[in-house]
Amino acid sequence: MPIQTIESRRLYRQIADQLSRLIDKGEFRVGARLPSERDLSEQLGVSRPSVREALIALEVEGLVEVRGGAGVFVCARKPGGASHRAEATPPGPFDLIRARWIIESETAALAATHATPEHLQRLKSALVDMQRYATHAPEAVAADQRFHLCLAEASGNSALLMVVQQLWEARTGPLYTQLESHFSGEAVWKQAVEEHGELLQAVAGRDPRAARDAMRKHMKNAEVRFASGWKPGEP
Repeated sequence: MPIQTIESRRLYRQIADQLSRLIDKGEFRVGARLPSERDLSEQLGVSRPSVREALIALEVEGLVEVRGGAGVFVCARKPGGASHRAEATPPGPFDLIRARWIIESETAALAATHATPEHLQRLKSALVDMQRYATHAPEAVAADQRFHLCLAEASGNSALLMVVQQLWEARTGPLYTQLESHFSGEAVWKQAVEEHGELLQAVAGRDPRAARDAMRKHMKNAEVRFASGWKPGEP
């Protein structure tokens, strides 16, 4: 029996590639609205979060436009536009959030035990910088990143710091930031700032359990928001 290539592409990439091929074949013409997220999920036999990640990947590549409240529409393919299919495929936003839930919650618990006064001051400084902004401005996200990396450093475990740095590289990549752009707003950012305040309070209070719970709450809120807040063209 001939050896066959093992399918190693992430699920959202497989979905995105299938939709891209259908667009190329004219099944969905330029300007046409794609089936709803719910319908695609049922037809493909996959979860709605996986479909959402695939649609965001296609939006990053310029093949579709997501119009909140209206639907997802096919765009004209730009001449000479580069395809992302052959490039290394990053983890999807939902996998990333779940990984952060596991790793950063324990990082926060360790930080509550090992953080130095210098760490606490840097965390406070990052939080103050976050509070200067009303929404997800680049400077605000940079302050958010500083907060989380300082928390990882405060854990006292250099391997955890390395992992958190890698997770944040993916978190600031185009796939995650494009999905996040559909949820940015003052209310969302205000909630995030408040959650960081709870994290700082728990770490400064030397309460590992509270720090762990605060990080889990922060990550779970992000997952729930990404899973339920964007329903273009659906009832």
